[in-house]
Amino acid sequence: MKIAIYGREFNNSVLPFVQEVFNALEHYGIETIVHKEYNEFIEDKVKLPANIETFSNYLELRDHAEILISLGGDGTLLDTLALIRDSGIPVIGINFGRLGFLASINKNEIRNAIEALVNKQYSLDKRTLLNVESKHHLFGDENFALNDITIHRRDNTAMMIIHAYMNDEFINSYWADGLIIATPTGSTAYSLSCGGPIIFPSAQNFVITPIAPHNLNVRPVIIPDDVTLRFEVEARSTKFLVSCDSRTATVDRSVKITVNKAAFHVNLIRLNNESYLTTLRNKLLWGIDTRNY
Repeated sequence: MKIAIYGREFNNSVLPFVQEVFNALEHYGIETIVHKEYNEFIEDKVKLPANIETFSNYLELRDHAEILISLGGDGTLLDTLALIRDSGIPVIGINFGRLGFLASINKNEIRNAIEALVNKQYSLDKRTLLNVESKHHLFGDENFALNDITIHRRDNTAMMIIHAYMNDEFINSYWADGLIIATPTGSTAYSLSCGGPIIFPSAQNFVITPIAPHNLNVRPVIIPDDVTLRFEVEARSTKFLVSCDSRTATVDRSVKITVNKAAFHVNLIRLNNESYLTTLRNKLLWGIDTRNY
């Protein structure tokens, strides 16, 4: 069995948990391939297995790992999309961050999680991705998002008007700070904080959620995931922002943005002792009287 490791730079408080990951992998005789930049960051901080391999990009990872483990928070796991792309390599996240909807493995459960991977005690959640296109080829060949694609005004500009179309049929003109197009996975991220609904990962839908709309009767809309969305921006400023998960580009207001479902999906690993509802209850503190905390 061969497992890839990806992570970001971290503070020293995380060191014992990173060491535990590599100790567990070595204990179970798992071959390890580590992202090159991460390996350079940790090589003098933790004890690594001998003859460790490294990778830098999608081509060097494809066909060379059975599973990828993300060490960090949800943002770190989102970074792995550029590395796995359409390879089908399943991803699991060990949460060193805060909330951890995607990186759902608690850092105190590392040994048990890796044992479950070895024994194949898990299932795969197929997660839909969004694809964004424009005449300027925004984000190059990394124009896909697991959580959301966001159209947003710049910090120093006034409210914008976003004209939205679905399969060339007019939806609405949104007077707002911006617009979020979220997948079911992304429905518990930025969209949720803007009043959007929670959508089960298996639902074949996207949600359009306005950001601070001027018209208070404009609400989030759930749409099928097999449609093509088009957006045209009207604003005082000549530029606006487009975000594709954690990547952001500045775009001229004349540019039309097209969003649809990507041609491939991402496999997220869910251990057998986990469920989506369990994650919701734990992360959103459902049923807990917070007055006692």
